[in-house]
Amino acid sequence: MTWIHFFKHAKQRLFDDKISADIDRSVFQMDYDRIIFSSAFRRLQNKTQVLPFPKSDYVRNRLTHSLETASVGRSLGHIVGFEIVHKYPELKTKLNIFPTDFGHLVSAACLAHDIGNPPFGHSGEAAISQYFRSANAATLIAGLTDKEKADLQNFEGNASGFRLLTHTPDKQSDIQGGLRLTLGTYATFAKYPKESLPKRKAEKKASLKKFGLYQSEIDLFEHQIAQKLHLLTQHTKQGKAWKRFPLTFLVEAADDICYHIIDFEDGYHIGVISFETIEQRFLTLTNPKTFNKNRYDAIYDSNEKINYLRSVVINNLVKKVAQIFIENETDFVNGSLDQPLLDLLPLEWQNNLKAIINESIDKIYQSDPVLKIELAGMKVLPDLLHKFVTANLDPDHHKQLYQLLPYLYRGGKSDYDKILNATMYISNMTDRQAVDLYRQINGVELPGY
Repeated sequence: MTWIHFFKHAKQRLFDDKISADIDRSVFQMDYDRIIFSSAFRRLQNKTQVLPFPKSDYVRNRLTHSLETASVGRSLGHIVGFEIVHKYPELKTKLNIFPTDFGHLVSAACLAHDIGNPPFGHSGEAAISQYFRSANAATLIAGLTDKEKADLQNFEGNASGFRLLTHTPDKQSDIQGGLRLTLGTYATFAKYPKESLPKRKAEKKASLKKFGLYQSEIDLFEHQIAQKLHLLTQHTKQGKAWKRFPLTFLVEAADDICYHIIDFEDGYHIGVISFETIEQRFLTLTNPKTFNKNRYDAIYDSNEKINYLRSVVINNLVKKVAQIFIENETDFVNGSLDQPLLDLLPLEWQNNLKAIINESIDKIYQSDPVLKIELAGMKVLPDLLHKFVTANLDPDHHKQLYQLLPYLYRGGKSDYDKILNATMYISNMTDRQAVDLYRQINGVELPGY
């Protein structure tokens, strides 16, 4: 497999046999623009990244996290793209693929990487999964196949994101394909290109640790994306899976860099990480040979000191990760290397990052505000799910709730479609929207909101 195989149809749009082109913008830039102006992306501004409804303006939400990840991804893509196109000039001469295309492509996929996440952060995924494993849901999903049940009982924001980006409700338009992005962006977005079953315990391959495709999108991914972009298969008798599009590893790295470094910075801004701790941790990820200590010492404001350190750390990680990808690009292309790029950092770098991660788990992710949002999610989401799934399956006996369900989510071709449509309605809500709807329907107040 070569970069030519991967990029031959990468500029083609979903359900369109023509290769997209624009004289003013890269087609991957156009994908970025389509995503950023979508309603699903706008909703990320009121979805939890780490802390719910933060009082500090410094603290990120899902939208700011996505924008920052897209920025880091663009830098990674540009650095890698320059080297790849220089090494394989036929990309430019035969396919009009330029170094900047790599940056725009990775950036677009990064921008969308969290677009399918439910309210209340990762605890929202757990709340939805637990509901569909509960006795309340047992009779509702009894007629589904094992794979359809697994989609719901192991709810995954990555799969929801892929559905959001590719799915057009039957009632909305004759044109299929959701946002109708390029095949390259869809493939780069697909971090876990597999279905929910079989579950693979203790899986070492990065692409198989989770799933990223619901049963409703498996055929679309296989025939419209995987086959056209020559993605390598990892099928078993029990299920379908593919190896990643190589640039997906850069998306994962951009997310990991922002997730680890910037969440830690947010911990400082909300007062659970001390200045001395964050300064010490960040300094371990700077390069003593190039770090401008005189400039750093001249900064008197502690917030500005942390901003400066964070920018230096991210810059160092971007350069090192890009170098590692370039050194191993043939292994990523042929599928023999399937590990997160941050796991390939030098051991000292990995240990320094692990210290930050462990501190974040101890002081941020298990802090009172985070635990409270998890408890709220466990109360709000199962209640809303049960009401609206039941209404969509049996509208005659739940007319008022069914009428509250937006038109585009009503009904479905099968019970699976009806359940998934109602679930996507709840999953697409913002934190505030879910809380408000719960209050309105149940006539109750939730402490802390």
